[in-house]
Amino acid sequence: MKKMYLIAALLLLSLKCFSQGSPDYGAGMKFNFNEDGSKYLRVISWAQFWAQYNSDRPLDANGNEQGDLDFSVRRARILMYAQINKDFLILTHFGLNSLNSNSLSPTGTGEGSQLFLHDVWAQYSLGKNHAIGGGLHYWNGISRLNNASTLNIMTLDNQRQSWATLGLSDQFGRHIGVYAKGTIEKLQYRISINEASTNNLQSTTVPTNGGAATFTGRRLLGSKEAGKTFAGYFEYGFLDSESNFLPYKVGTYLGSKKVFNIGAGFSNQPNGAVIADNSGNLSGENVFIFALDAFYDVPMGTKGAALTAYALYQNSDYGKNFRLGTTYETGSMLYGHVGYVIPGKSKTRFQPYASYNDRKIDALNDNATQFGIGTNAFFSGHNSKLTLEYQTLKYATNKAINTVTLQAMIYL
Repeated sequence: MKKMYLIAALLLLSLKCFSQGSPDYGAGMKFNFNEDGSKYLRVISWAQFWAQYNSDRPLDANGNEQGDLDFSVRRARILMYAQINKDFLILTHFGLNSLNSNSLSPTGTGEGSQLFLHDVWAQYSLGKNHAIGGGLHYWNGISRLNNASTLNIMTLDNQRQSWATLGLSDQFGRHIGVYAKGTIEKLQYRISINEASTNNLQSTTVPTNGGAATFTGRRLLGSKEAGKTFAGYFEYGFLDSESNFLPYKVGTYLGSKKVFNIGAGFSNQPNGAVIADNSGNLSGENVFIFALDAFYDVPMGTKGAALTAYALYQNSDYGKNFRLGTTYETGSMLYGHVGYVIPGKSKTRFQPYASYNDRKIDALNDNATQFGIGTNAFFSGHNSKLTLEYQTLKYATNKAINTVTLQAMIYL
């Protein structure tokens, strides 16, 4: 009976990894260490290449005009996980992001050219439906998008503000800590306790007297006051169940499943933000982010048509009037996207889509709006695809920024 459970789990894993891909790839790069495949090593590799046009680029650091068109390697990754015993799993994920002309180095030894660890964790199963683990992990809270897989995002890229702690309390969306995850009938959960990062995007910032908060709690107040973060995401599925073997949430199933989920999540770092009064005395403010979301993905008709829709409300409290660039702000956000796979008998499938978000920015008493429209061309599901997207961002009273991006992606 135990062997039957194990074989069923492996079949579910195969469906998880390839239900949105192509049957041409079968089980992919999977190396079995015994006859029934219960001891194995699984390897996934993917690369995303961007050509991006933007006629409104700011001047470079030397005051020179920048070109309208540039090329970059958006992602180059390798992910490996193994089970030698059904109770234990180890996962390692490394690669690089956004390699471009400014981050290239003469001999490939510069900081921007280097591979780094995205994930490395070990996990122990607590029966069939629950597990605990620890390490540098991606079992995040807040929303589905904050747990998104970069292999099968429906839009060109993930909605940036949804990776709400990236570079602030974590390393590229990953925390060092412990987590628990599992399934209770139709409910899936993931919760974690983590270390907050000391060296973040504001590692040299100090709050001004009477000014806005900065995300510097652990560095300025110490690890006892501001050293831990707490996160969770809870999701109820009304139709087909999704796998939670790995943390990476599928962006679109291309009609291979019928999914309707609603979710709620949070991330909390006590004293994660710091403010200074008019005399320069420092005090902490809690960083608390929560979200409600819904995901709908179903086939339509008999010729391969499919609909994908997603909606998110996120409230982000980074402290008093916090704002960092055009990415992070204390305020709230509404986001949604919808895509439709056009029916047809050809192996190449097309999926036009649109996305929109509106952010309320407390510090500016104003809004930011972003609209995107694009098309995916799937040659072998998500294993081989092209994406073309136009996006416009209007941030408060700033001039709108318009970009056109073409992405080529292959994953094996």
